[in-house]
Amino acid sequence: MSSRIAALFPGQGSHAVGMGMELTTAFPVAEAVYAEAENTLPGLRALIETGPIEDLTLTANQQPALVAAGVAAYRAWQEKTGLTPMVAAGHSLGEYSALVASGVLSLADALRLTRKRGTLMQQAVAPGDGAMSAIMGDPAVVAEVCGNMEGVQPANFNAPTQTVISGTAAAVSAASAELKARGLKAIPLKVSAPFHCALMAPAAAGLSPDLQAATYSPFTFPVVANVTAELNDDPLRVPDLLERQITGAVQWVETIQTLAGLGVDTFVEFGPGKVLTGLVGRIVPGARTVNVGTAADVEAFEP
Repeated sequence: MSSRIAALFPGQGSHAVGMGMELTTAFPVAEAVYAEAENTLPGLRALIETGPIEDLTLTANQQPALVAAGVAAYRAWQEKTGLTPMVAAGHSLGEYSALVASGVLSLADALRLTRKRGTLMQQAVAPGDGAMSAIMGDPAVVAEVCGNMEGVQPANFNAPTQTVISGTAAAVSAASAELKARGLKAIPLKVSAPFHCALMAPAAAGLSPDLQAATYSPFTFPVVANVTAELNDDPLRVPDLLERQITGAVQWVETIQTLAGLGVDTFVEFGPGKVLTGLVGRIVPGARTVNVGTAADVEAFEP
């Protein structure tokens, strides 16, 4: 049964003060993750443990914090159950957590990369110049409207009828108005920057040298890449895929369809929140989904 599990790791927005901390008292392996996080990025553990939420929410803090929380939950689960997934995937920054779980990236490298990634993404666009909006409706219509406009593009294909668009504030507003006129629903998102669009090109260029310099080990199990929605088990491809991810769309619908096509029958989301298991339920109706973010979740897990 263990060979049919997919490990999923959330992206931004799933964070919470105290996330994963009670795992540290029940599982020494989880304590070791937070200790390494603190050693790598001093002050991060206190921020996770006690906040304030405003500081934890900052992109440069939230990204490595979510990596630590996801990896801590995964390692506690793996130690307790003795199971290994057949494959993994992560939503946006969650791809770094998936690569740590697979043994490709060290935890320390993933923490340093996501700290810099968050910093560069925040710096790439001046506050207020960019925007993101969630569009409810046919993704083909979203793609068509964005394709006919400058400065806006699909950023996240999250569910069959939920696509996030990203770009300049003016272009996102214009696209949202056009999509509403076509009968779709547009919901502006509270984000600190317009992620996964061409405006993030400076961040991609800035992170590229760090991605190339990091060490990549063999995959324990493959990871589905965000930008291709295809299995990758070649460590040499990882830097390019992670660089392209910064400006490219998160192909989450296709990612989950890829996993289901492989025969995955249990989707386990590691870390705080239930965003990904909720999306899985909309992409593969009836799929078995499990959330593992607390010690109780680990103890209650049944293969």
